[in-house]
Amino acid sequence: MVASLQKSRHYMTALLSSTIILLLLYLQNSLLVFTYRSYGSVSERSTCACSICVADRENSNWFSERYNPDIPILLNSTNSVLNANVSRWWEELQYSQNAGNFTEVANQLFPLFPNKEHYSDAGPDRCRTCAVVGNSGNLLGSRYGPLIDYHDFVMRINKGPIEGYEKDVGSKTTHRIMYPESAIDLDNSTHLVLLPFKILDMQWLISAFTTENITETYMKVPSTVNANKDKVMIIHPEFIRYVYDNWAEGHGRYPSTGFLTLIFALHICDEVNVFGFGATSDGFWHHYFEEIFTSYEYGVHGGKFENETIIRLQQENKILIHRGWR
Repeated sequence: MVASLQKSRHYMTALLSSTIILLLLYLQNSLLVFTYRSYGSVSERSTCACSICVADRENSNWFSERYNPDIPILLNSTNSVLNANVSRWWEELQYSQNAGNFTEVANQLFPLFPNKEHYSDAGPDRCRTCAVVGNSGNLLGSRYGPLIDYHDFVMRINKGPIEGYEKDVGSKTTHRIMYPESAIDLDNSTHLVLLPFKILDMQWLISAFTTENITETYMKVPSTVNANKDKVMIIHPEFIRYVYDNWAEGHGRYPSTGFLTLIFALHICDEVNVFGFGATSDGFWHHYFEEIFTSYEYGVHGGKFENETIIRLQQENKILIHRGWR
């Protein structure tokens, strides 16, 4: 009887020991798996060194459905052949039936302007901060100037002036997004970023740095522009179509300059802060440098939908909108 009890105790002790060992092995394995998965998850999400990176798509299904990291952003000689769908859509934007051949004009660009990949140095050790500065009257009295200038990239749109408004809009410009009808002179450190809504826009760019013979499109345009030709960039027509399809969702005839600039920033920046977009606090839409009231609901752009999309981007923690004080 005693031998039987001792045998039973030995059996129970062995069973308990085995159970404890198995449990410890299970916990150890679970911890390793958890650590590995956590590490992998952080690694996948850490596309930059910012606290929140724009390109992280895991945290927003809405964003990931629209954001395409592989879309060509800037035109160069290796991507200057348009696919048929983009070509047809873009040609429909032309107001002139004798606008010329896109490929022939594109081939003339790159002996003059940089022919390389840009912004390919993104990585987990970088945090490129961008200020996208619109032209809304809500900038007046904001005193955002020093905050805007603190960013690595400061993108300005069309003719938005700096002189006399530095306290509110800053004094730094790294990128000026424009087209011929909105062109202004730039300093030597600023990128001229052309938005080509038509082939004539590309022809004007070539002319502005060479023959200076194009002085009119659908309106008078400057025959030349002071800018550093080594910093010229041309937005790819496929990128414009992508913004129209994925972000504007077909509203309007084509996206507005401000909206295109914002989506451009989402693709080359790690953190995006937005200034000078939207109405003033009393609901008026006008530029900070003029008192002419406008409305985003009319014209060739889907302004109302664009505005809703910009608000949604903030809700999805992809941008931070600074609304000013007016």
